[in-house]
Amino acid sequence: MRKPKLAVWKFSSCDGCQLSLLDCEDELLAVAGAVDIAYFLEATRARLRGPYDLSLVEGSITTPEEAERIRKVRSQSRFLVTIGACATSGGIQALRNFADVDAFARAVYAHPEYLDTLATATAIQDHVPVDFELRGCPVNKHQLLEVVNATLNGRRPNIPDHSQCVECKRHGTVCVLVAHGTPCLGPVTQAGCGNLCPACSRGCYGCFGPKEAPNTAALSAKLGAEGLGGRAIGHLYSTFNANAPAFREESQKHE
Repeated sequence: MRKPKLAVWKFSSCDGCQLSLLDCEDELLAVAGAVDIAYFLEATRARLRGPYDLSLVEGSITTPEEAERIRKVRSQSRFLVTIGACATSGGIQALRNFADVDAFARAVYAHPEYLDTLATATAIQDHVPVDFELRGCPVNKHQLLEVVNATLNGRRPNIPDHSQCVECKRHGTVCVLVAHGTPCLGPVTQAGCGNLCPACSRGCYGCFGPKEAPNTAALSAKLGAEGLGGRAIGHLYSTFNANAPAFREESQKHE
């Protein structure tokens, strides 16, 4: 019986989400036994020709070459899943979307005329249809396994869409915003990290991007009441998911 062919593609990113798959440890052998790893340069030099049953795509689109390459990947993929903040919202490099990229290039490079880059860093879904988006910076390896399992077995991945605040309640973690006035994006951020920062008495940085229908205006008002200035509030939304519409719009209100 033919095994499904899995491909893992990299675009502009740090490779952290690909490493989450290799970090599956006990489950990694089961994954390798269930699929043919057809293209995964982080793990092997072996390459099998497409088409591919499942493509996992990491990274954002920042060059004309990448914009063309993702269309080829899409045409060869039965299912295409984007993994991580770069692929789902543009990532940290999307901060360029709010600046003058040509001015940066002239300031940094002796010969910027050799650069071939786009003025923006954008999510994969801005270029091709995507079957599922898995968020995180990096993604949660258990959620990644669930997405691979579900996709290859023809069902919808069971990924929670509630806020980080729910995770804090489930873990019995004291609210850092209410108890200590620590800036926190938990109320507007989709859960997924396993309560990592609040459990260490730090505010949520929004690594998993905005939850469904986030009330960013109410959170910003609360942050202001706690003494955070407008510019600082804007910066809070301008990190790993700065180009996600809900975070982008709220940060621009505080420029």
